[in-house]
Amino acid sequence: MSKHLLADGLIAIVKKSCPTCELVAPVLKQIARADVPLTVFSQDDPGFPPGLTVHDDRELEISYRLDIQTVPTLLRIDQGREVERLEGWLRSDWQTLSGLDDLGPGLPPQRPGCGSMSVEPGHAERLEARFGDRLRARRVELGSHEDDHEALFERGWTDGLPVVPPTPERVVRMLAGTERASDEVVAHVPPNLAPCTVEKVAINAVMAGCKPEYLAVVLAAVEAACQDEFGLHGLLATTLSHGPVVMVNGPIANRIEMNSGLNALGQGNRANATIGRALQLVVRNVGGGRPGEVDRACFGSPGKITFCFAENEADSPWESLAVERGFAADASTVTLFGGEAPRVIIDQISRTPESLANSVAACLRTVCHPKLPVVFDVVLVVSPEHARVFRDAGWSKAQLRQELIGRLMLPAEEIARGAGGIAEGVPDSMLQPIMPKFRPEGLLIVHAGGPAGLFSAIIGGWLNGEAGTQPVTVEVRS
Repeated sequence: MSKHLLADGLIAIVKKSCPTCELVAPVLKQIARADVPLTVFSQDDPGFPPGLTVHDDRELEISYRLDIQTVPTLLRIDQGREVERLEGWLRSDWQTLSGLDDLGPGLPPQRPGCGSMSVEPGHAERLEARFGDRLRARRVELGSHEDDHEALFERGWTDGLPVVPPTPERVVRMLAGTERASDEVVAHVPPNLAPCTVEKVAINAVMAGCKPEYLAVVLAAVEAACQDEFGLHGLLATTLSHGPVVMVNGPIANRIEMNSGLNALGQGNRANATIGRALQLVVRNVGGGRPGEVDRACFGSPGKITFCFAENEADSPWESLAVERGFAADASTVTLFGGEAPRVIIDQISRTPESLANSVAACLRTVCHPKLPVVFDVVLVVSPEHARVFRDAGWSKAQLRQELIGRLMLPAEEIARGAGGIAEGVPDSMLQPIMPKFRPEGLLIVHAGGPAGLFSAIIGGWLNGEAGTQPVTVEVRS
């Protein structure tokens, strides 16, 4: 029923279980006896109020389409359009709207109404899924004897772990996490460059186990991953083990309770685990990036199920990754990095920044191979205890980066093919007298991890530049 096709006159929405609706039942009879055009819809009992012609709205379609929040609600319709609305019982307003005097003699002058059944938990999502226009994706009907979880496995829509069945009601609930239109195209997802709408992201976010408040972050991650400079198709097709690493900055991380501390790169936090997983499911289910097909990884990595964490900005001695990359300190952002599984740097003895920088540099040199310079980026995750060593010495993040780059200038005689009895290395045609392990913009530094443990972590990158991947940062928007 459209608001534009309503009969002129008054429309009343009631339910028997509402005391105020019981209270105004005689008033509705008064209005009907006065020959004022009146249509009554009951949400729970088509025999209520007795003595009136009542239309059955137990399916709640009319209440949903009229956006009824409270019962009783009295509407005036003129030329098929709603022109006035009253909620609850207020004698003076009902008299004005109906054009009748002395309504409800003996009743109290005012009573608040009750909540409409159409907005009760469970009903609202069901009604939106059934009668709303936000869901456009093709629906797949399962057989009555099919197990939902097994059916999703059999259709190849999981990452090897169980997923949450994306019922229409769950998808509607997920879409409440964004103000963006459900049919807005967020990106074209490699490798198939399939158009991906907000709704399709929401479907995969449901499957991943996200809460609605995570959806804006997932949308930003999908946008970042699908930008040309990130090179998602190549990252999928590589035989190396790399995949998208999601790093979150800004107020959103605290708001959705992401983990930036103990076990930040591991399991146990719902937001961290499911946001990264939702991105991977979008790539699989929308873009077609499946292992054994386009995904040709020799080993793969647990990080290709999910790899997502927040930077610990509150206790950091440095500006955040997002600020370094040109965003305001109060902006919420997602940075995508094409990375492998993390490796730990152990140095529990160094108490000077020079000694600790030497340790870190020695470990960083091993990214992909100690004799391969320039072509791989890296994320260095500095723990609070290691960060304190640099902070106490007054080292800024820029200084730490410069000190590490200086320690990672590799002489030709060490990295040439055959040097050290190792055939791998830089070919003569590309060899220079001294070569940097990383390009300056390819050494990303973030602050995260638990407060106890003199460790840091390395997330090695895939091929950088136009032929590979570059970090991409996108602002999270509602």
